Amino acid sequence: MSVVALRLAGPLQSWGAGSRFVRRATEREPTKSGVIGLVAAAYGLRRTDPLEDLLGLRLGVRADQPGQLMRDFQTAQRAKRERDGSLTWHSLPLSHRYYLTDAAFLAVLEGDRSLVESIDQAIRAPQFPLYLGRRSCPPAGPIALGVTDDDLHTALATWSWQAGSAVQRQHRERVVRLAIMRDAAPGEPGTESMRDAPVSFDPNRREYAWRPVTRGSVEIANPHGVVDPSTEHNPMSALGGPSCS
Repeated sequence: MSVVALRLAGPLQSWGAGSRFVRRATEREPTKSGVIGLVAAAYGLRRTDPLEDLLGLRLGVRADQPGQLMRDFQTAQRAKRERDGSLTWHSLPLSHRYYLTDAAFLAVLEGDRSLVESIDQAIRAPQFPLYLGRRSCPPAGPIALGVTDDDLHTALATWSWQAGSAVQRQHRERVVRLAIMRDAAPGEPGTESMRDAPVSFDPNRREYAWRPVTRGSVEIANPHGVVDPSTEHNPMSALGGPSCS
């Protein structure tokens, strides 16, 4: 197996897995349906096209820069033509839409080498515009990071930190701990279920399946770090007191 790595970063992201009616929520990390949708757009697939080649991919996500949750209120009006030919405007219900601001994620897709290489090529020259969950959320900078012959967990644990340089400089530690979420292996303990595995994007019969996921964390080197937590001098340690740092 091989993996293709993607950097998902932008001013706004929104990864809905359970949005209903006027409340459009976002998960705190990219969903599988959202990432597969991005790949499908890069290939130039229509919403009614089959997804069989992409359904077997395994996904892993690392929160390199978690960002902040933002709520937005949106209003809209609908025009209705009356019998006399005139137009009247009717207000639609106020909607609540949630976004992640200033976030950056490492998303890794695991599959056959030929498939992940074709995904990498498609992301670099997409047929349709790419966006981070919603059309109002364009990415900031290149998405494709390349292909390696690693498994999912190894890629999440070894790929360089993808946070912005300003965020990296805010952390003095040489090593940072980052949260990860990935598709669980069959029978793997400590899993939870998410209904965000796409089966069909057809507007007339959208279908999503449950997938088992597992959460954890990895330690990644900080290129701007200056402090080694394991050797940092703590003058209060001999007295049993708290650190002054």
